[in-house]
Parts: sequence; C-alpha cells; structure tokens
Amino acid sequence: MDAVLITGCCGFIGHKVTKILLEKGATVIGIDNMNDYYDPRLKDWRLNLLQNTSRWHGQFIFYRYDVGDFKCVKTIFSNHAIDGVINLAARAGVRASVEDPWSYIDTNLNGTLNLLECCKDYNVKKFVFASTSSVYGDNIEIPFKVSDITDHPLAPYAASKKSAEVLCYSYYYLYGIDTIVPRFFTVYGPAGRPDMSYFRFIKNIDMGLPITVFGDGGQKRDFTYIDDIAEGTIKCLASSGYEIFNLGNDEPVELMHLIKLIEEQLGKHTAEIHWRPAHPADVRATWADISKSREKLSWSPSVSIEDGVRETIRWYKANRDFVRDLKD
Repeated sequence: MDAVLITGCCGFIGHKVTKILLEKGATVIGIDNMNDYYDPRLKDWRLNLLQNTSRWHGQFIFYRYDVGDFKCVKTIFSNHAIDGVINLAARAGVRASVEDPWSYIDTNLNGTLNLLECCKDYNVKKFVFASTSSVYGDNIEIPFKVSDITDHPLAPYAASKKSAEVLCYSYYYLYGIDTIVPRFFTVYGPAGRPDMSYFRFIKNIDMGLPITVFGDGGQKRDFTYIDDIAEGTIKCLASSGYEIFNLGNDEPVELMHLIKLIEEQLGKHTAEIHWRPAHPADVRATWADISKSREKLSWSPSVSIEDGVRETIRWYKANRDFVRDLKD
C-alpha cells in the first residue's frame, strides 16, 4: 500500500495504525474531526507526534474533517490517489450511545456510507472497516465466533457498527470493493481513551481516589493490547473479498484481576471501590475466537495482560501531570 487513507487518525487506535504505517514507509492521508467526546488535548498530543516526527516528513497529510460531511470526504478523494482506506473514525462507548444515539448513526453509519461511495466513485478497491465485539451482544456461547448470529445488539453503538458491516457487504457485492471487517475486543494501552475503565482505574488509584465498578467485578473482558490490534488491522489490507475477523487476546481477564495488576504496578494498596449496578447494555463476558485470524491473516496477539498493563503504566508515569489534568 503506497497511500492509505485513515479516518480517526488522532484516535487511540487510529494514531497507532498511522504510526506503524508511516514507519513502514507508506504515505498516510489522515482525517479526524478532533471532537470533544473525550478531552481533545489527548488527540492534539497524538497529532503532534504524527506531524512533528522528522523522519515522517512529507509522508503524513492531515485534514481536520468530519467523515459525516460527504463534500469534505469527496474533496480528499479528488485530491489524492488512494490505494486503500482504513475507517477507524467512530463514536465509541456503549453507555454513551444510549444517551445520544444520533451521533453514533451520523459517524458510524453515515460516515461509512460516505467513504464507500467515494471508494466506488474513485475506484478504490480496498476498504477496512473497524467493528467491535459489541455486535455479539450477550451471547451465551463463548468464545465468540465470526459465524455467530449478531442481529441482537444491546445498544445503539453496537447497532450502528452492525449496520455498517452490512452496508460494507453491499458495496463489496455491487462494486467489487474488497471489504475487510476486523472486530476489536476491548483495546487498551498507552495514550488510550480517558473514558475507558482501565484508564480511569490507573488515574484514580494513583491519585488515591475511589474507583467505580459496575456490577460485581466478576465480569470478564478479552483485553487486547493496542500494538496487537494495530498490526492486525494493517494485515487486513492484504486480505480480499468480504471477510470478518476477530482481533482479541483470546484470554479473558476478570475485571478485579485487572484492578489488582494496576495496584501492583502502581505500588498502591487496595483501591477504594464504589460499587454500582451493572448497566443493562454491558455484557457479562467477551472472548474472541481468533482461529480465522490466525489462519487467514497470520495474526495472533503477542502481548500479555501483565506486560500490557506494565507498558501502559510506564507511559502514564512519564506523562503523569498531563494525564491527571485530562477530562474523560
């Protein structure tokens, strides 16, 4: 891939995918609207890294555009010869989508439609759409397989992503656009989203503040380190047809175990926990069956939860004052 369009390039995953592609020598055209879903200063921090690393001079082209604006998206396609698109622009967050479902449809579905239309019109034949483990809903059978039924989403966030997956298939079928859909499982790591539980746990435990746990703490998540997710996403560019892949760690971790790891790495005593009822849109457990990803993408995760938490806290300590001031 010589020139890749990455949407959401200043987001948590988008920033890492962009960085790796630049290191591989690709040209990246980045789009991000820099919205304030969480503190935009963190997005500015990521953008500054991408724009001011000297060895990438001339490789990274940035547009502060919204994928929901078709005219803006079309302008980018008309100005650049694009070999492939990785659509990482998204409104994230299960609980927040219950409160404001409209913004999730605007970005996750309409934004995807705008990009697919431009791929069709400008003959771009490679499209990677970032989806989520949330499409599996509260499946009883685990691990989650890509062949599982996913038509019972529990929140508008998952519904918007599932809708976009189906839309992607239509464009593959009608126009022959290779459309690859990685489903991400609970991504974490350095410079992550401040609204995510692990980020809040690190910040509050370090500051001696209470943390909030919804449910009984026994829920499990297939926490997957950001570098593994980014590498898997880039591998999707080499795939063809219409394919769905699970990108997860294949090793679910109980929430209370994650909290204990954070306490140990920070050298803190037992955190003060404020218990809250489980949210109806939260699932009890996630676990990715990654057999298809291993076989067809030659991808599997390499970072354990222990190493991933250690690297995350190392980044936090190096940026402690900045992170403590961030609003989630």
